[in-house]
Amino acid sequence: MKKILIKGGVVLMSLTLLASCEAIKNSNNTQRGTAIGAGSGAVIGGVIGNNVGDKNNSVVGAIIGAAVGGVVGNRIGNKMDRNAEAIEEAIPGAEVTRIGEGINVTFDENNGVQFALNSAEISAEGKSTLSKMAEVFNEYNDTNVLLEGHTDSSGADAYNMSLSEKRAKSVRDYLISQGVASSRLTTKWYGEVQPKYDNSTEVGRSKNRRVELGIVASQEMIQEAKTQ
Repeated sequence: MKKILIKGGVVLMSLTLLASCEAIKNSNNTQRGTAIGAGSGAVIGGVIGNNVGDKNNSVVGAIIGAAVGGVVGNRIGNKMDRNAEAIEEAIPGAEVTRIGEGINVTFDENNGVQFALNSAEISAEGKSTLSKMAEVFNEYNDTNVLLEGHTDSSGADAYNMSLSEKRAKSVRDYLISQGVASSRLTTKWYGEVQPKYDNSTEVGRSKNRRVELGIVASQEMIQEAKTQ
C-alpha cells in the first residue's frame, strides 16, 4: 500500500505546518489522515481537491475533497485501512494508495483490467479481477466509489473522450452485475488529458488505457463514525 504526497500553494504550507508536529511525524496512515483533517477541515480538503483535480489527479482531489476530518475522520480512516488491506489481499497486483480518508485503486495491465487499443471491452482476466473487487465492495458496503476512465494519446480528442466514458461505464456495469449497488457508483471520464505514464512509448500508452477508482465514505459510514 502506498501513501501519496501532494504539493502546491496553500496546501503545501498547511501540510508543512502539520508535518512539523512530532505527533504527526510518528503517526500511522490513519492518524496522519485525521490530523490533516482536524487541522484544516473541509476547506483545505476542498482546496487540495480543486488544485489536484485541475491537473492529472482528479480522483485524488475527489478523495481529499470528501474528507470529514477530526475524530470522525480518524474512525473512517481506520476502516479504510482495513478496506485497503482487503483489496490488496484479494488482488495482489492492484495499485492501492491510501489517501487521507479514502483509497485510490488503479486498474491496468498489472492486475488484468487492461484495455486494448480503441477498446472498452473487459478481458476474462479483467472480469476475474473485478469480481474479486466486487466481493470486497459487498463486504465493505458502506463506501461510495468513483470510477474514472482514461485513454492514451492515440486518436482524436473527441474520440478518446468517448472511449474513456465507455471504459468507465464498462467497469461500472460489470461491478453492478456482480451485486454492487448502482447507487454507490459514479462514473467520470477524461479522455487523454490525465496521463500517468509517458505517451511517447508503447508501454506508457498501454498503462494510460486504464480505469481508476476513488473509494470514499458513504453517509452511512460517516453517521456511524459520528455515533461511535
